[in-house]
Amino acid sequence: MSMNLLPCDGIMTMHDMNVDDATTLSWFKTLLQDTAWRDETITMFGRQVMQPRRTALYGDDGFTYRYSGRTMRPLPWTPTLLKLKDVAEQHADTSFTTVLLNLYRNGADSMGWHRDNERELGVNPVIASISLGATRMFQCKHRSDPSQRLALPLHHSSVLVMKGAMQEHWYHRVPKERGVAEPRINLTFRTIVGTGGF
Repeated sequence: MSMNLLPCDGIMTMHDMNVDDATTLSWFKTLLQDTAWRDETITMFGRQVMQPRRTALYGDDGFTYRYSGRTMRPLPWTPTLLKLKDVAEQHADTSFTTVLLNLYRNGADSMGWHRDNERELGVNPVIASISLGATRMFQCKHRSDPSQRLALPLHHSSVLVMKGAMQEHWYHRVPKERGVAEPRINLTFRTIVGTGGF
């Protein structure tokens, strides 16, 4: 059993995909080229701003996902995404309905502090985050005790599983990083527990 990386209030474990390099590189290139990437705005502090990354949502039909003032409707699973979904489900020991993909084109792209605590995800959601491409830092800070912090690199073919009360108690982000020139694709597999009305 993998060690819990959080000191309290949740569970976060790191795994390797256990898939050969040629296959993971092929998946990365296919996703980079064939994903229906979108440039989107989000609502932050009451105003519309462009996201500093590109996104896409795929998954089971009928499972919409809303965050930061946006409602996304998933495109159908692709063969590559179904293979990655199987990897994510094996490591997380759960089934997923949806995957949100983020393309970080280089170190100038980022994700700000947030919690994946949308109502569609239910209480104590299980999220499996797969990284392909460039290594990027992943930072966490506790919601009520900001002195509780940790940072870890997310390497190509790593699988980060977040579950328990983590999304209630911990913020996380992917900061900008000077010197990172190569792209990274992050796939966060989620289970949507309700549709409509969100």
